[in-house]
Amino acid sequence: MRLKDKVAIITGAGMGMGREASVLFAEEGAKVIGLDINEKALNETAALVAGAGSEFLAVVGDVSKEADVKRAIEEGVAYFGKLNILYANAGVLWKDRDRSVIETTEENWDIVQAINLKGPFFLTKHGIPALKTAGGGSIILVGSISALAGFELAQDSYTCAKGALISLAKSLAVQFGPDNIRTNIIHPGMIDTPLQAPYLDDTKKKNIAACIPSRRLGVPRDIAYAALYLASDESTFCNGAELVVDGGFYAM
Repeated sequence: MRLKDKVAIITGAGMGMGREASVLFAEEGAKVIGLDINEKALNETAALVAGAGSEFLAVVGDVSKEADVKRAIEEGVAYFGKLNILYANAGVLWKDRDRSVIETTEENWDIVQAINLKGPFFLTKHGIPALKTAGGGSIILVGSISALAGFELAQDSYTCAKGALISLAKSLAVQFGPDNIRTNIIHPGMIDTPLQAPYLDDTKKKNIAACIPSRRLGVPRDIAYAALYLASDESTFCNGAELVVDGGFYAM
């Protein structure tokens, strides 16, 4: 019960890392507000959280729309009475549309930025006042090893958005640390999620695993456990930090 009596909002809670974090947080005692654009997937997560013995408020919305994010926070606070954790998990990785700067259209660049960067901006803009009211809390952003190293297969809008989140994490850490609000960012490596599934067959998975010191791809719970630490009171002196969870890939 590491999150007993805490309330978390998790964006992109419908599947992958967001679903896994929702269930794990519930298992550890948290009540969860889940925001996702996919209503069916969100309801499936709600059932899993109920099975874990906790409460889940499903809010259908688009993180790239400020009104949707604001509504999710307001509904969550009204329902649960407070908010302690902001987990900006939602993101898109479109390797077929988001490529090198010389190949990506302006429209696709803007969509990727809106979801991956404006989404966390809206979540923190409207969520931080609620954390202040609660006496403090934890903000968890999701970056990527793509923000730390260049890759031949470029996804430049995604990379830029994730790099910007590093700067946002440090700025928020300094601004709101005195309010007992800590902000940290997780950099996942190659994680086997529905987001990656269109680009990974078994052969590609084996080839990628061979390049990772831990010799495997990550799974959503690997990232959920990192988020659990940052959400819990065990990390109260962790502020402005970058946590790389990639099986050792970035260490090479």
